[in-house]
Amino acid sequence: METMRERFAPVLTRLLDEDPRVAVVLAEIGKDGFAEATRRHPDRVVNVGIREQLLVGAGAGLALTGLRPVLHTFASFLVERPFEQVKLDLGHQGLGAVLVSAAASFDWPAGGFTHMAPGDVALLDTLDGWTVHVPGHPDEAETLLRHAVAAGDDKVYVRLSVQANAQGRPVDGERFSTVREGREGVVVAVGPMLDAVLEATEGLDVTVLYATTVRPFDSAALRRAADAARPDVVLVEPYLAGTSTAAANDALADLPHRVLGLGVGRRELRRYGTIEEHVAAHGLDAASLRERIAGFLRPGGEPAVNVATGRG
Repeated sequence: METMRERFAPVLTRLLDEDPRVAVVLAEIGKDGFAEATRRHPDRVVNVGIREQLLVGAGAGLALTGLRPVLHTFASFLVERPFEQVKLDLGHQGLGAVLVSAAASFDWPAGGFTHMAPGDVALLDTLDGWTVHVPGHPDEAETLLRHAVAAGDDKVYVRLSVQANAQGRPVDGERFSTVREGREGVVVAVGPMLDAVLEATEGLDVTVLYATTVRPFDSAALRRAADAARPDVVLVEPYLAGTSTAAANDALADLPHRVLGLGVGRRELRRYGTIEEHVAAHGLDAASLRERIAGFLRPGGEPAVNVATGRG
């Protein structure tokens, strides 16, 4: 299966052909995928070199001319390094752009901590008005990318990852979807975490919600699920643990509830390893998730069995 990032350049090339407002700004990374697009649209494909602050500044300048800029590089260089430009050149000036990242939290372990960005969504949460898409499959990435480009002049972040679920699901760029229904709690799986969550909760009597658009947070979907089940919520996110706990708490503010945020830990892992080893080290593999989810929802007791399957 192709990766989300491998899908990105062909989709953007088609959007450049289809929409004269679309422009692409690169910081050297990913330029080979846009070789043909550069030949066809030399005025709307810009490579600023390894200058990430300029990447955002140039995108803001294009937005001032009425274009819809799509900015692309690794997440650590797109959100963290040029954060002042994201805050001022886009936010302060009221300009929209589409930020499309690669490498996610730890997709390239050999790149070291400089190429990891588990705090990207939490950092954008300090700013106002950002839509954040976290696809879990290349098909979803294409759909959400098209949503982002078509979103007027909004500020949109699309977080691409090598990690992916086995199959894509229908996504609308707004709402969570219900994958399973149960009575003993609610588990929200974000993007590429869905397959591990489904395996971890197999046979447990829990509702599983699937989230690929996390900002704005779909409070209504979480509230409906919590009203129909025990209002204990587990968030499983592929970035910094606890990033969405405040949003979940706000959604359930008038309802007695508990929230557990699972995700990437704050401790830096100083060995390269593999993606799978990083997943396991952060407790995001299916076996670890099952232990942590079951222990939270039924502390000191056996996991509830889903009557539909008879398994526990």
